[in-house]
Amino acid sequence: MNETVDLAKLEARHTALENEIDRELHRPLPDQAHITELKREKLRVKEEMALLSGELAVA
Repeated sequence: MNETVDLAKLEARHTALENEIDRELHRPLPDQAHITELKREKLRVKEEMALLSGELAVA
């Protein structure tokens, strides 16, 4: 699979996670555990995007 396609999929997933976090935060009783889980996943996706685009060195 093409790196550009992979990066586009990761960017779409990152945006979807942002939207899901925003929806959860604006519920009457937000689930903080779920928000934390979503934020961790969003960070993992962001790191994967950085690796794919060459901005993050593998240690």
